[in-house]
Amino acid sequence: MKSRGINKNFSAVAVDALATVVFKGEKGSVALIKELNNLTGGQISSIISSGEFSGEKGESALLRYKAAKGKSGRVLIVGAGEKVKYKAPEVAVAAGHATRKLRSLGLKSFAFAPRAEGNTVEVAAAAAQGAVTSQFDLDKYKTKDKDEKAISSIVVYLEGAKPADLKLGLDRGVIIGESMNFARDLANEPPNILTPSEMAKRAQAMAKETGLKCEILSEAQMKKLGMNSLLSVSLGSEQPAKLIVLKYTPKKNTGAKGELLSLVGKGVMFDTGGISLKPGEGMDAMKYDMSGGATVLGAMRAVGMLKPAIPVLGVVGCVENMPDGKASRPSDVVTAMTGKTIEILNTDAEGRLVLADAVAYAEKQGATRIIDMATLTGAVVVALGHLNTGIMGNDQELVDEVIKAGKAVGEGFWQLPLEGYESEVKSDIADVKNVGTKRRAGTIAGALFIQEFVDKAKWAHLDIAGTAWADGAKPHQSKGPTGVAVRTLVNLIENSN
Repeated sequence: MKSRGINKNFSAVAVDALATVVFKGEKGSVALIKELNNLTGGQISSIISSGEFSGEKGESALLRYKAAKGKSGRVLIVGAGEKVKYKAPEVAVAAGHATRKLRSLGLKSFAFAPRAEGNTVEVAAAAAQGAVTSQFDLDKYKTKDKDEKAISSIVVYLEGAKPADLKLGLDRGVIIGESMNFARDLANEPPNILTPSEMAKRAQAMAKETGLKCEILSEAQMKKLGMNSLLSVSLGSEQPAKLIVLKYTPKKNTGAKGELLSLVGKGVMFDTGGISLKPGEGMDAMKYDMSGGATVLGAMRAVGMLKPAIPVLGVVGCVENMPDGKASRPSDVVTAMTGKTIEILNTDAEGRLVLADAVAYAEKQGATRIIDMATLTGAVVVALGHLNTGIMGNDQELVDEVIKAGKAVGEGFWQLPLEGYESEVKSDIADVKNVGTKRRAGTIAGALFIQEFVDKAKWAHLDIAGTAWADGAKPHQSKGPTGVAVRTLVNLIENSN
């Protein structure tokens, strides 16, 4: 999508439509709304005063007027809710709503006035990101009835803004939006197409495009490193496991000497549950079980293009969990990379087995801070639903940084405790077991298991099982994968030093 910024003459720009927001309870007295109201012959004030349009989130109204040649003839107003709560994340939602609405009409371009106060770069970036992510859909493999409509150009208007700030923000927003869509496209791929090997190939191609270093570890290399926890998940599959390693090194590192942040993702390309077989109903959704890995690749893509001032390591363990004569059995014991022994009591608790070796590998590569992410437990959906990602960790400062970064971009994280639950993962016959007792505190037990394989690094765990995909469409986004945490991680990285 092409984007450009303007700081004056909003209603004169040559586009297919003009779009802006109206706040809840607003009477249309500000200059921009008055200008658009006059253009439409008083239609805006009419629908507000009649109660047809109240400014609630999710509302929109398309108004037409007779325009001079080269002008739009259409005005779209989008409800933005309460003005006091309208920040950059809400700008992204409004821009996405406007984009999807105007795209559905077959239009190609529009100008958007976000009407947001604050940092120009942040507001412009949010508008561009929202417009880009709104155009992701699930119909990649349709051969008919496919929606080919697309908004190809957006003009963002911020009165009096510096052109350089507008350009910087728009470029940044497009990169983040496209990186989120990159992650969403991976998550949406069928498992017969996106195998561990294919995921590795796409990571290599992305790394080449963005200037990242990429290394792919084979099963033989992982076996030599002692990564038997990760490899145990892959035993029942014809598809070989892969470990994706991405490295970003800034030209000038402003971070503390010796510090290295690592993003680690669960890449279970498809999860049948293994010998502990899942019910058939709903198993198709298990193609999403690599969403944590997709988030890492999306975030690393953005890192490579935005070039922050600290080094970042990305690690994704890619496997397929299948039942087979060679598959792991409940009661098997394996030895992880760290030397700890694991009693596998449930082969459907496989993501933590992958992450155990992946976080240990990241720390061996020098990571001093580790953030792992995974669609790890159904228990987190029971606890938090689909609004917040569960977060836990061994370092409160790092956990707080993630929560703060998420809040700034509109992604919610809710911390669950770890202290006092350690006995949940203690095994009678090995060092640890891969499930807790009687399914209680399931999300916490999953995190505690991973923590067992972190030595000295500061660590945070994101359980994205409830937020990695949306069951239904919203005015600003399609149903399906969400690209959750890409924005949060980019924000955290850019604000680290």
